[in-house]
Amino acid sequence: MPLSSTKRALIAAIIIVCVLAAAAAIALHRFHRELQLRPVAVFNFPTKTPDILTLLPANAPAIAYADVTALRNLPDLPVNAALGLAQSDPHADREYRAFVRDTGFDYTRDLDKVAVAYWPENVSATRGGIEQNRALSIADGRFNQQKITSYALRTGKAVKRNAQSMYLVPGNPPVAFEFLSSSRIALASGPNADVLLPGSNKSVSSARDPAMQELVHRVSGAPIFAVVRTDAIPSSFYSGLKNQAQLAEIVRSVKDVSLAGAPLGNDLQIALDAECDSTRSALGLTVLLETSRMLGSMALTDPKIRNDLTKEQAEFLATVLREAKVTHDGAWVRINFSVTPQMMQLATSR
Repeated sequence: MPLSSTKRALIAAIIIVCVLAAAAAIALHRFHRELQLRPVAVFNFPTKTPDILTLLPANAPAIAYADVTALRNLPDLPVNAALGLAQSDPHADREYRAFVRDTGFDYTRDLDKVAVAYWPENVSATRGGIEQNRALSIADGRFNQQKITSYALRTGKAVKRNAQSMYLVPGNPPVAFEFLSSSRIALASGPNADVLLPGSNKSVSSARDPAMQELVHRVSGAPIFAVVRTDAIPSSFYSGLKNQAQLAEIVRSVKDVSLAGAPLGNDLQIALDAECDSTRSALGLTVLLETSRMLGSMALTDPKIRNDLTKEQAEFLATVLREAKVTHDGAWVRINFSVTPQMMQLATSR
């Protein structure tokens, strides 16, 4: 019987970390604390690009990275609560606990570093959905290869390509993975995921285009970062804006986005930069973000909306919107915010 969800495949344990990090970044992208806006390194860290990124395909429009070890060693950092790194038994359901038991892998304990390449799919009317998106994760950590492969073979199969063993697991989306070494694994999801695996695909090139490499260089000193080149995203990605011409124009004006997250004492400092195609577009994006912040604050006063949130969630969102500021400089828009342990406690309260 095919796996009912991605949590039941090994890739889920890795992807969960990246998705949570990316989701937190997106949710926080309206927040601001003043920083210089010019396209220089976002934080004062060494900007050596992690070697794990060289295993990602050069044509990926979106790349993300997380140094989970660095975060795990800072137990008071707010992101640790969101990722479950601050506790030996995270908010895991029965299915995940069974997964840990059967594979010997727990991302809160065994994952050290992860890099992700992501391709938003050209969604068609008949084959839409997130399951059509493709992603490749390269993860460093501690893996029990025998347990993991045995678990995958319950529903999947092993195949050989270029003398490399890979494992294909059905599901929605389907996944494929291979061990690159005893401490490194590559996992891919989506249609024809196996072609993304670097060990079995000898044609994968690490020669990234200069524009993408510059984006990576600007944020590569941070323990969490992500970059996106919008010109490589399918036009169907914007299909939801087809009836909102003015909004679509502003969104389409964004050429690239870079995000970085780094610890600052007990806080997590987030910086997100968007480069637009003109100063006019950057001003329009700034106005849009400020308007969204104002409308969000007004929405939180609606009893119907507040009834859908816990008291803690409503307080968290109110704090975020109250603190949020957006600035721009030329064609650049930067949004910064520091997440405190108290705010993360509110956000993760049940």
